[in-house]
Amino acid sequence: MRLLKRGRLLLLLKLTVVLGSLWMLSLLNNLKIGWDPAYILKYSWLEYKDAGPEKVCNCSAILRGEREALEEAKLLTITKDFRKSVHIPDEYYINATQDCTKFKLSRKYLTIPLSQEEEDFPLAYSIVAHHKVQNFERLLRAIYAPQNIYCIHVDNKSDASVFSAIKAITSCFPNTFMVSKAVNVVYAAWPRVQADLNCMADLYNSSTKWKYFINLCGQDFPLKTNLEIVRILSSMRGGNSLESEKLPEGKKWRVTNAHHIVNGKIQGTGKAKDPPPFNLPILAGNAYIVVNRGYVRSVLEDKRIQALIEWSKDTYSPDEFLWATIQRIPGVPGSTWPNSKFDMTDINAIARLVKWQWHEGSEGSLEAVYPECHGNHVRSICVYGAGDLQWLLEQHHLFANKFDTDSDPIAVYCLEKYLRQKALAEMH
Repeated sequence: MRLLKRGRLLLLLKLTVVLGSLWMLSLLNNLKIGWDPAYILKYSWLEYKDAGPEKVCNCSAILRGEREALEEAKLLTITKDFRKSVHIPDEYYINATQDCTKFKLSRKYLTIPLSQEEEDFPLAYSIVAHHKVQNFERLLRAIYAPQNIYCIHVDNKSDASVFSAIKAITSCFPNTFMVSKAVNVVYAAWPRVQADLNCMADLYNSSTKWKYFINLCGQDFPLKTNLEIVRILSSMRGGNSLESEKLPEGKKWRVTNAHHIVNGKIQGTGKAKDPPPFNLPILAGNAYIVVNRGYVRSVLEDKRIQALIEWSKDTYSPDEFLWATIQRIPGVPGSTWPNSKFDMTDINAIARLVKWQWHEGSEGSLEAVYPECHGNHVRSICVYGAGDLQWLLEQHHLFANKFDTDSDPIAVYCLEKYLRQKALAEMH
């Protein structure tokens, strides 16, 4: 009994220290004393400790690409007992978020800005998710900052436990909200774009302060800290960064033939489409973008873009040309001229790093775009393994896709640990 009371007393004491630290940091911020390290209390309690099953991994060696550490990680990821031990079920999040203060403390969320520079440059995020709550929550934790704003879209077709868990997590943060109108997302069809459009509108109307919009899916993960992202975007001086290049001949059927949704899948109607409005040149791209507030305003208000949106609704995979085309419309803030000299590939854009199976190759291959995948492939996309981390962190992209805690939890664990340590180190 005495030991139990003593344990409770120690727990209470630790909680008091943590809450006291938060209160003091909030006070310093409100007093605008500044962000001199001399005033900042120690943040070691915000580091991710090696407390779970992943502690057997040597993340430092993995990030350096050491063969022995990578082989150990590979063996662990194919061990069912290990994968089961690190999996967090949806029910955990539903129950844990009954006490939001405890949830944020135990999951080590950053609930104050880490610098004045970051506080002065808020970002807006749209996250579209439909499964894998653990992936979503670890993504949110990795990018969360109180000055940013987050819109979450959960596919209407998602399991009830997924919706309940994500809604519960979202409810714990004042700057994070569920989209006002969710849709049934259909792969390669218009609803995928509509999900982001709905979040765009909600984010634009919810805050006038944010500088840039970034859209993500639940299996993305950052490669940079929030401060690094802020500095990269600041250096762009209002420019946008997204894939936008000439539409390949082999994909022109996507925008010249009409399509519709039948039983939850997209199908051709056999009818030809009229040319795009205002003779707009259609460019190729992908679903993920990094754009300024003015670009979003144009999407919501520009009559040319509104006409393009309506025209796009019966095309195939409109997410792979709409944003790219808007980026080349004269007058859109941060846009570039439609001339081919301004074409930008996904490798040169910073929005998203994806390894496509047909572009992979062995080391030294001049034809390969990037090295071979160390994880597995889903729909020809690399689901990153721990062996991909060293290469990923050498790239200039802000985010990468795909990660999956079910297939390689070590890749996510080591990446999030690295980013948190770096974010805290940047303060000193």
